[in-house]
This record gives sequence, structure tokens and C-alpha cells, in this order.
Amino acid sequence: MSLLKNKTIIVTGAGGNIGQAYCRGFLAMGANVVAADLVDISREAAAWGSADRVLVVTADVVRQQDCDAMAAAAVSKFGRIDGLLNNAGFFKSASFGSFLDIPADEWNLCYEVNVKGSWQCIKAVHAQMKLQGQGSIVNVSSNTPYKGVPNFLHYVSSKAAIVGLSRALAREVGGDGIIVNTLCPDLIPDDDIIARQGTIADERIIAGRCIRRTQLPEDMVGAAAFLFSDLAGFVTGQSLLVNGGAHFN
Repeated sequence: MSLLKNKTIIVTGAGGNIGQAYCRGFLAMGANVVAADLVDISREAAAWGSADRVLVVTADVVRQQDCDAMAAAAVSKFGRIDGLLNNAGFFKSASFGSFLDIPADEWNLCYEVNVKGSWQCIKAVHAQMKLQGQGSIVNVSSNTPYKGVPNFLHYVSSKAAIVGLSRALAREVGGDGIIVNTLCPDLIPDDDIIARQGTIADERIIAGRCIRRTQLPEDMVGAAAFLFSDLAGFVTGQSLLVNGGAHFN
């Protein structure tokens, strides 16, 4: 499949299960991938194949200089930036419990990574996309704002902010030829999440879906690829919920 042939896409948080699924999927569709993460993920990237179309970058999205260096490396290697997937997020380390008990430092970190980090990555790629007259930014929110998930207020509200960020930004950069959309996955459990929460949460969520199975990282790839493809050139300011048809009570 060549849906993304010759497109250069930056994926932040590329070392996690979901990030790696995006990278593998985009490579299979012909894209060049700039895989950014807090730590060196060269070993993981070596397993994806297509080494000539992969650039591994170590970057902390909280640091603007890291974001700028990431964008510069992408242009140096591939000559352009067609897409940015703001996949990096603060989730697994977030505590559950009453909003009254959320530590202020944890609240701040959640917003620094999820909201400020996305904004800083967008600033880093904007000049190149504007120069090209074309680009696609995909920010990652969540189903949690739509469900109003309790006892997780810092995370849920930060992901709601991403929806607003995307809609407002789409209006600011549309004249530059840049589109901005949001992907909203449901719970995608991995071994760490299961070890921490067990399977009860996943089982409860599955029961509320039209497609009654666990959501996998690979379930996000097609939706993201569409938003980065030329097929979505007139789609902007939108939120795409990828959740197996979950209904919200």
C-alpha cells in the first residue's frame, strides 16, 4: 500500500506500543518516519525494517529546543515535513483518585506533556509546513473527555484541551495550507496497564462497544494514515473517535 508514499511524518512517543504501531504502519504505506521519544529507541526501530526511511530522534516534548532540533533533523534527513503526530503523552504515571488529591506537580506535568508539548512540537514544524504550503498535524486526545471519566481529572481535562487546541489552530493555519485534526482512541491496554488496573476496566469498556473486543494499537493506524493522506486534504478541525462504536451514557 502506498497511501503515504514519500511523505515524511514525525511521530512523538514513538517507543511505546501505540507509537511503534504508527511507525510500522506508516512505513508499510511508503512514508518516511521520524521516530521521536524521550529515550533512544534505535533498537526498537531496527525491527521495523526500511532503515533508510527511518530517523530516530531523542527528544523531550516539554523542551522547545528538543522539538526544534527534532524538526530540523527531519528536514535535514528528508527535506520536508508532511505530517506531525503528537502521540507523546502523560498517562501511565498519572494517579487515579479524587480531584481533591491530585498533586499540583503531577497536574502541571500532565499539562506540560499533553498540551504544552503538543503546542511546542507544532511550533517547531510550522515554518517548514508553511514554506511547503502543505502539512497535516494530528493531535491525540482521548475518549475520556466524551465519557467524562471520573477520578482522572488532570488527564481528562488535558485531553479535552487538545480538542480545543486543534479546532482553534485549524482556523489559524488553514491559510498556510495546513490541516489540523484530532484522534481520540479508547482504552488500549498493554501489560503495564493490566498489571496496574487488571482487566476489569477493559471488560467494562468492551461491553459498551458495538465491536466487542479489546482495542489494539494497530486499530489506530488506519485512521491516522487517512488524516495524513491526500484523501483528507479538505478535512480539518475535526475529531475522529476510534473506539469500536462505544456509546456514552
